[in-house]
Amino acid sequence: MSTTQFSPSWIDEDLADVARLAQDYFTKEVAPREEKFQAQGHPDRDLYERAGELGLSGMSIPEEYGGGGGTFANLALLLQEQTAAGAGSMGFAVSEGIVAHYLLAYATEEQKLRWLPKLCSGEWIGSIAMTEPGTGSDLQAITTRARRDGNDYVVNGSKIFISNGQLCDLVVIAVKTDSAQGAKGMSLLVAEVNDNTPGFTRGRNLAKIGLKGQDTSELFFEDLRIPASHILGGVEGQGFYQLMNQLPQERLVTAIMAQSISELAVTYALAYTKEREAFGKPLFELQNTRFELAECATITRVNRVFLDDCIVKHVNGELDAATASMAKYWITDRTGEVVDRCQQLFGGYGYCLEYPIAGLYADNRVLRVLAGANEVMKELIARSL
Repeated sequence: MSTTQFSPSWIDEDLADVARLAQDYFTKEVAPREEKFQAQGHPDRDLYERAGELGLSGMSIPEEYGGGGGTFANLALLLQEQTAAGAGSMGFAVSEGIVAHYLLAYATEEQKLRWLPKLCSGEWIGSIAMTEPGTGSDLQAITTRARRDGNDYVVNGSKIFISNGQLCDLVVIAVKTDSAQGAKGMSLLVAEVNDNTPGFTRGRNLAKIGLKGQDTSELFFEDLRIPASHILGGVEGQGFYQLMNQLPQERLVTAIMAQSISELAVTYALAYTKEREAFGKPLFELQNTRFELAECATITRVNRVFLDDCIVKHVNGELDAATASMAKYWITDRTGEVVDRCQQLFGGYGYCLEYPIAGLYADNRVLRVLAGANEVMKELIARSL
């Protein structure tokens, strides 16, 4: 069931058409292959190219760079319909929602023309490599180094928990170009990579409790040479600033995914409790069931109003970092509560993967960690008070 049944105020007729196109793509072309993707640990590349053919990839990127010329609202709809269809393996949230917008915001004109069309067409898949084994959410503590050598940077280090890491053709790497300068010594380098790139190694595709069809990898760099012209924005020392200014969108993307899971959990629980009988009548006829669902539906609807307000603000360039942190922390926390309560209504069947509520339970858990742990979100919110 599409999450667009909630009719957010920001969805006009054109966006409604986008939602229907995305719904068809995910339900007919992606969801039927999810079992295969979960078994192999990543989606098939041809589905990214198919999204490009349909005009679904790069919708929020200007037309002059190969995109659809839409806004963040187009991307929000894409992610909502992906979740609603149970097609969580595709990495659009990272490739377009994060990487393409880093390039759009900071790349030089030459860099934009080089990279964005390939991401928008689905020919290339993007990834961003920030987190390291010893740093977690503390980005200033990264140890990956980039040393200037003639016309290249030579990169050494490693990254972990990198979404799209097994499939990426383009990876934005957070590095220290000047270790003595702290945050001011951080830069973002853009590497064009494949399995034969010297100095670049894809490590393990990490085994996770959820999102099993979405590849999440270790990446290793050993004297990886990246042209100096590939430093994002063309200037050293801007990486931390670039990261901090793009993280609100990443956090909003995470909130969108959580909200969609919450809505889907309520939909699943309603359908199940109206069909499943206990004590001679449908579960939905029991007062506890009705009250649980009433509360979950209310929590979900209230969160939707907050999220929609954030989306409108972000489209208008008015979403501040603290509010984005509030949305990410609050909605992911509440979604965990809603999914847990909805799963409980399935009894033992809720623990069996043949029922999609079990998959939602596992997939949802990471959202309280993605884009900065929720504990970090609270600290950022507190600083704004």
